[in-house]
Amino acid sequence: MKSFIAASPLALCAGLFIFGAAPAFAGETHAEGEADAEARAVAAFDLAAAGTAAAQPAQQPDQPAGAPGAAPAGGPPFKTVFDKNWATIGLGAGLVPTYAGSDNFQFFPLPLIVGRVGGVGFRPAAAGLTLDFLSPQPTLVSRKKTPTVSLGPTFRFRNDRAVDSGDDVVNAAGRLDNALEVGLNAGLSFPGILNRFDSLTVSANVRWDVLGAHEGRVIEPGVTYATPIGRGMLVQVGATAEIIDDNFADYYFSVSPAQSAASGLPVFAADGGLNRIGTLAIVTVDLDGNALNGGLNVYGLTGYSRMIGDGADNPYTALRGSPNQFLVGLGLGYTF
Repeated sequence: MKSFIAASPLALCAGLFIFGAAPAFAGETHAEGEADAEARAVAAFDLAAAGTAAAQPAQQPDQPAGAPGAAPAGGPPFKTVFDKNWATIGLGAGLVPTYAGSDNFQFFPLPLIVGRVGGVGFRPAAAGLTLDFLSPQPTLVSRKKTPTVSLGPTFRFRNDRAVDSGDDVVNAAGRLDNALEVGLNAGLSFPGILNRFDSLTVSANVRWDVLGAHEGRVIEPGVTYATPIGRGMLVQVGATAEIIDDNFADYYFSVSPAQSAASGLPVFAADGGLNRIGTLAIVTVDLDGNALNGGLNVYGLTGYSRMIGDGADNPYTALRGSPNQFLVGLGLGYTF
C-alpha cells in the first residue's frame, strides 16, 4: 500500500517546514494472518480518518481452531512498506522567487528523498538535508499518546543572488557567494491530537555558514500539523519563522557605497532580528487510494511568507522586489 510523503519537497527551497517521520499509521501488526491483519488495519485507519479518535481496530469474534474464516494460527504477519527501513524518492518542480525579497519568479527542480534506514531518519530541509538519530520504528496503530523526540544534524545550501536575479539593477549590485549552513535540528511530536493518526510537531533548528559567505547564524522555529483524510490523502499545514543575526542581514540586505554606485540603489545598513514568518500547505494523494503499501503518489504545495524588519525594508526588497513571497510546487514520488 502506498505511503504518504511526510516531507515537503518545497522546503528544499523555501525552508518552511520540517517533516520526515513515517505516517503514524505505518508499520507492523502483531503476528496474525495477513488478510486479517490488513482488514484490521484498514478498519482502524478508516475510523480514525473519519474523525473517530477513540476508534479501536475491528475485533473478530472468537472462533475455534480450524473454524471457517479463522485466521491461520501463526500465519505470517502483515507488514506495510514502513517496516523498519523505507524510503521515498521523488522529483518535482516549483515556482519560487529568484531571491529572498524578489518579485521575480523562476522554476526550480525539487528532488526529494525521505525515509528511515538503520534507525536513522532523513528528510529534506531548506535546500539541504536533516538527519534524525532518534527516529522511532513506526507501528501500525499506536495506542500510546507519548510524544516523540527528534534530534540530528541539518544542512542547507543557500544561493540567494549568487545566480541571475532577473533584475538588472539587483544584478548590478554584484553577485554573492554560495553559502553552506550546518547546524542542529530538534523537534517534539505529539500524536493523536484530533484523531488516531494525526500529529502536531514543534521544532527548531540553528545553522551557521561554514563557507565564509554570510558568516552568520540562522534560527528557524516552526510548528506543523499533519492528518490523513480518508485512506488516500494526507494534508500537512504549518507555520515557521526565520531569525537572523547581523552578519546574515548585512551580507544579504545591506547596500554598501560601492554597491550603491554600481546599481543606483540607496546605501542601506541592515541589522539582524526576525526576518520572515511563513505558512505552507501540502496535499499528498496516493495514486491507488491506499495508504499502507509502497508506490506512486502525487504531492502539491503552496506557501506564503512575509519578509519583516530589514528583510522587508532593504532596497533589494522594498524598491526592486516585494516583502510578500509566494511558492507553488508539484511533484511525483515513489515509496519502497
